[in-house]
Formats: sequence, structure tokens, C-alpha cells
Amino acid sequence: MDTFVNLISNISWWLWIIIVLVIIAIRDIIQKKHTISHNFPIVGHFRYMLEKIGPELRQYLVANNREELPFNRIERGWIYASAKKENNYEGFGTDRDIYAHQHIFINNAMMPYKVEDNHPHASDKTFLPCAKVMGAYNKRRKPYRPGSVINVSAMSFGSLSAKAVESLNKGVKIAGAYHNTGEGGLSPYHSYGGDVVFHFGTGYFGVRAADGGFSMEKMVQLVENNPFIRAIEVKLSQGAKPGKGGVLPGAKITPQIAEIRGVEVGKDVLSPPNHKAFSNVPELVDFIEAIADKTGLPVGIKAAIGKLEQWEELADIMVKTGKGPDFITVDGGEGGTGAAPPSFADHVSLPWVYGFGDLYKLFQSKGLSERIVFIGSGKLGFPAKAAMAFAMGADCINVAREAMMSIGCIQAQVCHTNTCPSGVATQNKWLQNGIDPTLKSERLAQYFKTFRKEFIEITHAAGYEHPCQFKMTDIEVNVDDHNLSKELNNTYGYEKTVVPFNGIQNLKDCQYLGGKA
Repeated sequence: MDTFVNLISNISWWLWIIIVLVIIAIRDIIQKKHTISHNFPIVGHFRYMLEKIGPELRQYLVANNREELPFNRIERGWIYASAKKENNYEGFGTDRDIYAHQHIFINNAMMPYKVEDNHPHASDKTFLPCAKVMGAYNKRRKPYRPGSVINVSAMSFGSLSAKAVESLNKGVKIAGAYHNTGEGGLSPYHSYGGDVVFHFGTGYFGVRAADGGFSMEKMVQLVENNPFIRAIEVKLSQGAKPGKGGVLPGAKITPQIAEIRGVEVGKDVLSPPNHKAFSNVPELVDFIEAIADKTGLPVGIKAAIGKLEQWEELADIMVKTGKGPDFITVDGGEGGTGAAPPSFADHVSLPWVYGFGDLYKLFQSKGLSERIVFIGSGKLGFPAKAAMAFAMGADCINVAREAMMSIGCIQAQVCHTNTCPSGVATQNKWLQNGIDPTLKSERLAQYFKTFRKEFIEITHAAGYEHPCQFKMTDIEVNVDDHNLSKELNNTYGYEKTVVPFNGIQNLKDCQYLGGKA
């Protein structure tokens, strides 16, 4: 034994390295799981290491400022700087290829809109509420005018961390916006004073009956106990994976998440592709009306757009009965915060700009565009893109990934792995501890305020007081090389319906603004 110990102790450090490498090489040759490691012992490991850190290398060292997707470095930098109230300007002209396909041009007026001394924008350059009131046409008991044209889109507690959700809710309170809960139910972290839109999907989390269906009793109780809920949104589909259900693994269901979602601890939960509460369009309308009647709140639907036959059926029922959703949130098929197979994220449903144009044109042809609040959701958290959206008929926009970036997201694209390094999209307690909700809420609010300020300035430059006044002829977009840019009405084949508008002051005085009623 002593001889063996002496032998081991006399081995030099470099010989230990050789021994370890030999052992790894033998292991690589014996194993059959990884071909590269078998064929190239030891050296093959470097390939897997480089593959693992490849996204980071491209993000910080290889890709240029305009090259990355889904958000390039310039876009992320603008959000970060805006959220921190830093200089978000650029000098020496744009570095964007302004002749590229889909580039947006906003036609400015010869004389911009003049802000008088008594105008609300003279004292608050960020005040920009929605020009329409949710639930006004259908005479809901509690109509709601969103206090901001930009709001936080549907992102669940469970997908996002507790501190991230808390930061977002505190931020929308400061900014006068609303916070969509996502389909994970209403958590304590949604309850810091911001206006809330309660959102649910096929899992009915938060309003779930014992059989996994919808419970009207729980819905009514939820609204009564939480008066900051201003509207209800029924998810038909989402841009990341329309028509696909999902499974919440039991391992992820903590006692807190189980209580919020109304499910069992440690047991897998299925969110099917279809709703139990309705199976066709007439039943959907009845379902919407039943919720609105019981709660008094505006009720809307969210969906990614593909085929239009059932949407036309919905429009016809709305024309015939005078009933139906108070608002429609159109999600872009390019995907968002929801994890999805590439086959869905890349190919199923239309991108926002095409899907929204098709849907708006349909509802407009039926004379319904004035009674619905249209909400856009799909990479619209930049003033120029928002101007295009409003010119096409949007009344508000919801942002998800942009909101995440304002509170620290670095686009690591590991939201689905529970290893988000910024603590935003993870339940890991250590990673969450990097988020200070007091600081991050201010940054979300500042991003919204900066966005609204620049959006107002663009609106005034175009000669208007409010973005709802944008016409499709005010925006041009590059479409091809023959006729390089076209106005939106020529590109998408319709003219936006004029939105009734009597001045910003009138919106400010509205009794339904920000849920005041």
C-alpha cells in the first residue's frame, strides 16, 4: 500500500494531464453516442464546445449591427438606451439599407402639427391613450380606455420569473399602461397596482374547473376580488404555435404555480389545441357574451391569422346579432416568447403585417371596424413600426420581447430551458436574484414613455395630433425592385376606416381612461 501511495505521489502534474487525456480518449473511442468524439477523440469535444457557444460568438463578435434576428443589435440598443433614459440617438446618418425590402417610410407634412400652450402634450410629452374605448359599442357595464397605446403583451408567470412579472406590473402602473397576464393565471406578482387584462387559453388556468374546463364561478370571483382587472382576453391561438397544444411538466409545477393555475402539484397538465367551452363560432360568441354579462368587463379574443372562413362567419354573426368581441388582438405568426417547434414558428400562420391586413379588410367590408378595438402584437415596439400598424388600422400595440429587454433580457434565446442568464424567463432562484423590481420597473416605464414621446413626435411630424389619424397613404414600404416603394393602401389593397377623434384633451377627460370608472 505504501509503495502504491509513493508511486502516485511521485507522478508529476504533466503526467497526470496525459493520464486524464488518455482516459478521455479511451472513453471517446468506446462510446457510440457521438460520432465526432468517436472518430476524433478529445479534439471532437472542441466542436461541441464551439457549437454550444456559437450563438454568443455570433451575437457579440461576428454579426453586424443590423444582421441578427429576431432583434438586431441596433434595435436592442435602442430599447436598452430608452429604458435607461440614455442617449438613443444615432449620428452621421442611418446605417440601415433604406432600399431593402419592407423598409418603412413615413411621409412627413410640410407643416408639422403645432402644440399649443394649453395642449396636454405641452406639459406631458408622453401622454398617449387609446383613441377607442373597449366595450363602448356593446355597452358593457365597465368600459375601458387603455391609458397607453403601448402595453405589455401576454406572458405568464411560470414562463417568466416572479421578479420579472413584478417588475412589469409595477412598470405599467408608473407608465399608465396595462399588463396582460398571459394564460398562466393571475399571480400575486400581477397585483402591484397596474391595470390588468386577464388572459386565458385552453388550459383555463386561474378559472379552471375540476374537469379541466372553464369555470364561470371562478371567473366572476376573480374579477370581484381583483378590481384592477379591466378586460378579459380569450386566446384562440398564438403566433408561436397556432393550433398546437402543450404540456406543462409536473416537475415544473410548484405549490405556488399549482394554486395560481388551479392544477395539482407534480402532475403533468395538458393544454389541448381546442377549447372545451365552445367548439364553433356561434358558441364562441355566446361564450364571450356570457363572460361579459357576468363580469361587466369588455371581452376580446387573441389569435394568429391564417384561413379567413371562420373569421368571416364571426363577422357575419356580429353584423346579424350586434354581439361579439369588444377587441381583437392579432398576433404575428413570426412567434414571440412562447417556445415552439421551428416548423410552427417558421411556417404556420401569417406574419403580423399580412395577417392583420387580411383580417382588418374583412371586418371593414362588413362595417365592423369602428366598433372593435384592434390590438397589434408582433415586433411592433418601435415608433416607426407602430406608425405603420396604426396606419393599417391598429388602435393599440402589445409588446412582449421588447418589454423583456427593457428589464434586462439579452436575447440569449434560452427561454424554454429554464436557464435564462438575465433571470427574466426562468424559475431558478439564483438567476432571479439579479433582478431588482424597483429598478427594472422604472426601466419598463421609461421605455414606454420614450416610445410614446418619439411616437408622438413622428405623429406631429406627419401633421397629426394622435396616431389614430394616420392614413395608409402616410406610410410607404419597399415592395420590389420595379416599383420600389408603394403606399400601404396600394400594397395591401384597402383604405383604413377613419377613427372618430375629438382631440387629446377629450381623451384625457374620458371617464373610462385607465379604468377610472
